[in-house]
Amino acid sequence: MKRIISTALLVSALALSPATPAFAVNEINTVPGLTTAGAPLALHGYDPVAFFTNAKPTLGDAKFVAEHDGAAYYFASEANSDAFKADPAKYVPQYGGYCAYGVAVGKKFDGDPRFWKIVDGKLYVNLNADIAAKFNEDVAGALKKADANWRTIESKAPAEL
Repeated sequence: MKRIISTALLVSALALSPATPAFAVNEINTVPGLTTAGAPLALHGYDPVAFFTNAKPTLGDAKFVAEHDGAAYYFASEANSDAFKADPAKYVPQYGGYCAYGVAVGKKFDGDPRFWKIVDGKLYVNLNADIAAKFNEDVAGALKKADANWRTIESKAPAEL
């Protein structure tokens, strides 16, 4: 019985430790849990390259995976995976995949890849259809606010905002 209590205390202490594992980043919106790449899944498993090449959200496949900045991205094809690996900054969603309109109002909401927009060669996702419509009313204004807010909220947990 003593051994079980000691193990439980150790696990609790580690969980409260200020040291954060490399994959536990607040800058990137990920799904809880790990992928076979050893990192949590970004963009809900959608292929970030496909937004640019297919002009639509396309689910990726776990057999085509690449890790970038502590997050795993799935791709629909090896060609898309290779394109991402050659230039990840070109394809990753802005604001770590958090809702662009949410960032404009100083929050980190889940970005749903089904509500997306490419602006000036950059991918943005939003929370839902209603929020995407608000974002689309003044894209330039929302992005100006989001860019300013992101510097402040980037490394904060969503619950802190």
